[in-house]
Order: sequence, then C-alpha cells, then structure tokens
Amino acid sequence: MDDLHPELKEQVANLPHKPGVYQFKDKSGSIIYVGKAKDLRKRVSSYFNRDKYESGKTRLLVKKIESLNHIIVANEFEALLLENSMIKEHQPKYNIQLRDDKTYPWICIKNERFPRVFPTRNVVRDGSEYYGPYASVKRMKAVIGLATTLHKVRTCSFQLSRENIDKGKFKVCLEYHLGNCLGACENKQSEESYSKSIDQIRKLIKGDVDDVIKEYKAQMQDAAQVLDFESAARFKSNIDVLQDYQSKSVVVNPSIRDVDVASVTSDDVFTYVNFMRVVNGAIIQSHSVEFKKKLEEEETDILLSTIAEMRALFQSSAKEVLTSHSLDAEWEGVTFHHPQRGDKKSLVDFSIRNLKFFVLDRHRAQEKVDPNRHANRVLQTLRDDLRMKELPHHIECFDNSNFQGSFPVAACVVFKNAKPSKQDYRHFNIKTVEGPDDFASMEEVVYRRYKRMLDENMSLPQLIIIDGGKGQLSSALKSLEKLDLRGRITIVGIAKRLEEIFFPDDSIPIYIDKRSESLKLIQRLRNEAHRFGITHHRAKRSKNAFKSELLDIDGIGEKSAKELLKSFYSIERIKELTEDQLSAVVSKSQAKAIVVYFATEK
Repeated sequence: MDDLHPELKEQVANLPHKPGVYQFKDKSGSIIYVGKAKDLRKRVSSYFNRDKYESGKTRLLVKKIESLNHIIVANEFEALLLENSMIKEHQPKYNIQLRDDKTYPWICIKNERFPRVFPTRNVVRDGSEYYGPYASVKRMKAVIGLATTLHKVRTCSFQLSRENIDKGKFKVCLEYHLGNCLGACENKQSEESYSKSIDQIRKLIKGDVDDVIKEYKAQMQDAAQVLDFESAARFKSNIDVLQDYQSKSVVVNPSIRDVDVASVTSDDVFTYVNFMRVVNGAIIQSHSVEFKKKLEEEETDILLSTIAEMRALFQSSAKEVLTSHSLDAEWEGVTFHHPQRGDKKSLVDFSIRNLKFFVLDRHRAQEKVDPNRHANRVLQTLRDDLRMKELPHHIECFDNSNFQGSFPVAACVVFKNAKPSKQDYRHFNIKTVEGPDDFASMEEVVYRRYKRMLDENMSLPQLIIIDGGKGQLSSALKSLEKLDLRGRITIVGIAKRLEEIFFPDDSIPIYIDKRSESLKLIQRLRNEAHRFGITHHRAKRSKNAFKSELLDIDGIGEKSAKELLKSFYSIERIKELTEDQLSAVVSKSQAKAIVVYFATEK
C-alpha cells in the first residue's frame, strides 16, 4: 500500500465494508478489470498488500492500476449480476472471457396477438418470450414437436389484429386444411382458446409436464361425464403423447421437484462449467460453457458467477442449487447444497460426467487445430502430477524381456513433446547378466544408455520411466548415481497391477487419476516399451531357433535354410519330407543331408 500514489491510496482507504463491484482503470482511463466483493475494502486492499503473486498476469495487472471506481449493492447476488453485465459491456483485458463457438438455439413465443412458437438463434428484445438456450438442437426440436403436436398454433406471419380479421383480410391456408391450424385468421378460433394453448405450451417448455397431464386428465373426465367421448379420446391421446415424451426424458427422481445443478472443473488454461435445470425429477436443460483464465481465479468464484448468469438466462426460480463444490454464498431465497450421498449426489455426478464429455470434446477439437497446445497441456499435467520442476518434453521408458531366463533383452522408447520419436528407440542385448535377473538387467541397460549419451554429448531426458516397481527403480537409480545423474533427471517406476507410481527413496506410491491424460501418457510409454521389447525378443528367439536347427546341418547355409522355410513354412514340416520332395528346393546332396540329420535326431 505504501508504494501507491496518493490518489489511488486514498480511493482504496475510502472504500466501504459493503458488498459491491469494483473497476480497475489504467493510465488511459480504460477499464482493465471488473471484480465483485462481499467486502469492497478488504477485497481491493488485498491486491496491494501482497508481495508476491503466483500469476505473472496478476502482478502485471496490479502494476497497471492507476485508479478505481466502485458501486455498492444490496447483497452478493446483485454484485454477481452487475459484475457479469459489466464484463460483457466493457470486456476488460484481465477478466475471464466466455468462449462459445456456437450461437445456441432458443424457443421463441412471439409477442403478438395469437403468438407463434418457433426456434431461433437471434434473441430480439421486443417483449417476446425466449426459452433456452438448447445445447442440443435435437432436444429443442423434440420440445417444439411435442408442443405443436398437442396444440394447433399458427405458423404464418400475418398481423392478426382484431381489425384485420374483422375486415376479412386473410384466408385460411393449407395448414388449416391439414389440421395443423384452427384458422384464427378467419376467426375460426377464439383468442381465449388460443391463449390456453400457449399457456400449456409455456408449461411444456419449462418442463412442467406433470401439470399439463393433470389438466388433460381433468378435461378428459369432464368430457366423459357429459358423454363427449370424442373430446375425451382426444385428451387421452394427448396424455399418452406426454407420458411417452416423459419416458424418454432423463429422469432422476420425481421427488426432486425443482432444482438447479452446477459443476466446475479446470485445466491449466480454461475453466469449464455445466449447468442443469431439473423440473419434476427430469433434466429439461443442460448447458456447458468454457472460460479462458486470466488471473488466479478460484473455481468456486467462477462457478458462483456462472450460476447467477445461467439462472438469469434460463429464467430459473429454483430455490435450491446443487453444486460440485461447497460455496460460501448467501442469496435471498436460494439455498446452496453440496450433497454427499443419495439422489441429489447422483444428480451432481451426472452433471460432472456431462462436463467431462464436454471437456474431452473441446480437447479433441483443440488437438486438431493446435496439436502443440494439446501436447503442452498434457505435459503440464504430467509435470504437476509428478511434482517436476520443468516440462518433460523428452521422456524415455525402459522395459526388460526374457523367456525363462533365455535371450534377455531390454528396450528403450523415446517420446518427444508427448509423441513417439521412433528414430530414437533403442534395443539392448543383455551382456553382463546371466539368468533371469530383471534388477541387474535394468541396471546394465540404464547405465549403458546414459553413459553413451554423456560420451556423445547428447541432450538428456527430463523424465525416465521404469516399467516395474521399487526393485527395478532402485536398480536404475544405481546406474544414475554411478554417472552422477541422480537429481538431474526425474525417474519413476510404474507397477502394472494397480498402476502405482513409485519415486526413489519413497516406499509409498502415488495413484494418478485413471482418467487423467498424464497417466494415459505414462501407460502409452510403458505399453510401447513392452511392445518394442517383445518384438525384438521374439526376433532374437526366432533367429536362435533357426540357427540351432537348419544351420547346424552340414552343407546347409543361410540362403538354403531361408529357401526351405519359405517353401515349407516350418521345421516340423521339413522333418516329414522325403529326399525327392526336398530336392525341389535344394540340391540332392543337401536333401540327403537333411533327411539323414533328422533321422539321426529321432
């Protein structure tokens, strides 16, 4: 605070201990950041009372602040709404920004006499009612299809004023003759009857299907009592349509009448929020959004701001909001609940699953557009999970292979920027170890690999992964110590059974989330090392088997042996052949030598 110029220092000191919104401005007077606070003075003072910020952008923001404005509001909820509107209006440089590639569709009930009901992507502030947005066009069409099946509303754009209809300016069209419209343009349907249909459509769009079914049941019974069976049958048909629609909705629990559900997650660059509306136990709307981070925003702050905006957008009046995080918020008439069990917890889990699919889709799209950004995000996650100081752009993974102690080999695979660098893969034939000793074999190949890299002045990896548990990891570590590389390279072991990650000198492993991209990268390295090692091991076994059988026969060289195997496929088949049959491929003397050799072997 002491470093502030007098005018700004005085502005901060004069801030009240009340909820409100503050604006930071730079030298030019432009708004560079908008924030909200329960206590304006405490929140704003915190920017200038800290010596260090984790985010470089926050440090830069504080340096650029020259003046500030503030607006006092009644409560935290009003502060959230005002903050959102100001961010949209001014788009400050340091505020998070909503990233939305699409303009989502809405259902419009037009502000006119005999209102039309139609989908639109353009919201016009003309007094019309808009419901949405719908992330799924299919869902939106299903709702409109249901409404227009049950209620005959017009699709024309005529100005159906009382005066125009009385003058007979319009004639019924084909829609009337098809039974899709009741002919309000020729006064064949009253405004009162039409308004009742619009009221029920409004309820359907809001998800109040049970209320509409109750009304139809009452009307069906009234019609049956006066023996109007044709009308009763029509109401019964409408009830069947609604119940069929209900059965296809995502129903969680009918006892959960009217709640909102919200969940949040983040990666290094973006924060993602899912918001759902639940009415009568059915999820009627689900919408996910993506925000690009700017400063050190807390997930809970972003979640709270998004809930305020989404409730306004979806015109929600639910008194309970279920959330994936505990929120310290007090809104009049609204309760926040972070459920731990039961149907409400299942609802939050459903929101989280939807959000994860949304994030996965965004990541896939980003990977296509900018593969390097995707790779950096995965490597940043891996760095954080393994508590590394630098990004592991260069990773090497080792695996041993042997067959009952015979033909011991090892493999080293190399990934650069999270992708295989196959030209850098290496095979190793074990030279100094006899018998099946995985620990000693690992020690040998790790030493040979990095001794050569040091001798040839090659760049070393940031991360080494050992396929195995504590034993293999300890053996590899011995080689790094001999080469004075311990502490210069991060090294971990991965045990296959539980996917445990072991660190040197730590008997307790860590467990990375099985859905994490960083664990998937480690598994991919491990599997690639196993595949590469097994391929070399099989080739070596095959070569040795080949030598021990055919090349031991006098007069049979490598070329003849290859011709024999090419023609007869296997040694077992060759053993069964006569001299005449073998002579078709090799000379008679060679054929005789083969027959004699295998006869003697028997």
